[in-house]
Amino acid sequence: MDFLLLLPHGQRIVLEVDGSQHFTRDEGRRPDTAKYAEMVAADRDLKLRGYEVLRFGHDELEEARDAQALMEQFLPALFQRFEISAGSA
Repeated sequence: MDFLLLLPHGQRIVLEVDGSQHFTRDEGRRPDTAKYAEMVAADRDLKLRGYEVLRFGHDELEEARDAQALMEQFLPALFQRFEISAGSA
């Protein structure tokens, strides 16, 4: 897990940033369905244990300007969904 957010009321959110190593072999040249299956199984396990898993693709965050714009949209939406205000975190 790349980031774990422990929020009020026992809410647990895992943020993952996935590069090609999560689903390829041979340094990103060939798909690897076994790696992908492991990742999906890990997601299921976390969800069954009460974690919310949210994934980002590496390319979404590679450029600082694009990452900032994405986070400026994502974080308020995340906090709204989990009913978190700036003062309660």
